[in-house]
Amino acid sequence: MAQSKRRSDVLLEYIRDGKNLSGRNKLNLIIQLSIPAILAQITSVVMFFIDQAMVGQLGANASAAIGLVESSTWLFGSLGAAASMGFSVQVAHFIGAKDFLQARQVFRHGLLAILLFSVTLAIAGALSSSRLPYWLGGNADIVDDASIYFLVFMLSVPFFQLYGLSSSMLKCSGNMRLPSAISVTMCLLDVVFNYFLIFHAHLGVLGAALGTALSIVICTLVIAYCAIWRSEMLSLNRVGEKFHFVSDYIRNALKIGLPMAMQSVLMSGAQIVSTMIVAPLGTIAIAANTLGITAESLCYMPGYGIGDAATTLIGQSIGAERRDLCRSFARLSLYSGMVVMAVMGAIMFIFAPEMMALMTPVEEIRTLGSQCLRIEAFAEPMFAASIIAVCVCVGAGDTLKPAIISLCSMWFIRLTMAYALSINYGLIGVWIAMAIELTIRGILLTIRLFRGKWMKTSLKG
Repeated sequence: MAQSKRRSDVLLEYIRDGKNLSGRNKLNLIIQLSIPAILAQITSVVMFFIDQAMVGQLGANASAAIGLVESSTWLFGSLGAAASMGFSVQVAHFIGAKDFLQARQVFRHGLLAILLFSVTLAIAGALSSSRLPYWLGGNADIVDDASIYFLVFMLSVPFFQLYGLSSSMLKCSGNMRLPSAISVTMCLLDVVFNYFLIFHAHLGVLGAALGTALSIVICTLVIAYCAIWRSEMLSLNRVGEKFHFVSDYIRNALKIGLPMAMQSVLMSGAQIVSTMIVAPLGTIAIAANTLGITAESLCYMPGYGIGDAATTLIGQSIGAERRDLCRSFARLSLYSGMVVMAVMGAIMFIFAPEMMALMTPVEEIRTLGSQCLRIEAFAEPMFAASIIAVCVCVGAGDTLKPAIISLCSMWFIRLTMAYALSINYGLIGVWIAMAIELTIRGILLTIRLFRGKWMKTSLKG
C-alpha cells in the first residue's frame, strides 16, 4: 500500500509539473485512484444495505417505511454534496496549478458555508418530518416509522455534510485511501450499532436510524480532523495563515454548485414522484422497489468510484492547463467504467434472487425485486457512461449543461414512461422505464464528453 501510494503521488506530481505520462501511466493512475474510491462507494452502500437487511427482518412494513422517505433523504444529502463540490473542484484546480495557499483558503470558505447551509437544511427537514410521509402517500401503518427515520437522519445532516466536504477535499487533493478507510470503518460501526439498537434495544426502525447517525458522527469527527489538521496540502493549522473572505470563491462555488443543486433538487423531486407512482401499487411493491434500488446500487457504485477518480484527475489537469491529459483521462475513465459496470450488470442478472434474499425473507418481495434487477442489468454500461461523463464535466467546472441533459431525460422520459407502463405492468413497468431512460441519458452525455466542449468552459485558449 505504501509503494502504491508513492507511485500515485508521483504520477499526480507529473500532472502538476507538466511532465508527460504514457498511456500505461494514465491507466495506472486511474486504477490506483479508483480502487479506494470504489471501495468507499461500495461500503457506503453496504451501510444502507445493512440497514435494509436488518430492518427487513422486521417485516414488509418496516422496509416500506424507510423506502417511503429514502428519496427525500437523497434530496437533502445531494444538496450538501453539491455545495461541497462547488468548493472541492476549486481546490483541485488550485492544487493542479500548485497554488496550495489558495486551495486552503477555499477550504476555509467551504467549511463556513457548509456549516451554515447544513444547519439550515437540518432545521427545514426536522420541521417537515412529521408531515412528509403523508405528503408522499404513505399508508397509515408505516407513516410513524417513516417520520422518525427521516427526523433522525435530518438531525445528523450537519455531521453528514461535514463528512462529505472533508472527504471530497481529501479526494481532490489525490488522497483516496483515507476516505476509503474511514468509509469502511463507518460501515463496521453501523453494523455494530444497528445490531444492538434494532434487536437488543428493540428500537426497530428508530434503532436503524440511530445506528447510522452514530456511525456518521464518529467518522465525521475523524475525517474532519484528518483534513483540517493532518493533510499535507490542506491542513489549516499553519502559522501566519489567516482567513480572509474572498467573494470570488463563493461566486465560483455557486457557479459550480448551483446547477448541481438544481439537478439534485429536480432529480430527487423526480425520485419522489417516482415513489408516488409506486406507492399506490401497494406495500409489497414499495418494499421491492426500495430493496431493489439498494441492491442495484452495489453494482453501480464502482462507476461512482471511477467517477471520483476522474473528477480529481480532470480537476488537477485543468489547474495545470493540460488539455491533452483532460481528453485522455476522460476517455480512459469512461471506457473503464463501462467495462466494470457491464461485468457488475452480468453479476446482478445472475444473482438477483440471492441479492434480494439477503435483505428480506418475504417471498413476494424477493420475486418482484429480482425481476426488476434483471431488467436493470441491461442498462448498467450506459449508466456508467452517464455517471463518469458527469464526473468529468464536474472536474472541469462544467455543470450546467450536463445537469440540463440529466433533468430532461429524467422528467420527460423516465417519469412519463414509468407512469404509463405502471398502469398495465405495475412495478415491472417502472423499472423498464428506468432502464430505457438510463441508456438514453448515457448516450447523450457520452456525445457531450467526446465533443469536448466541457473543456472550453474552463481552459484558456
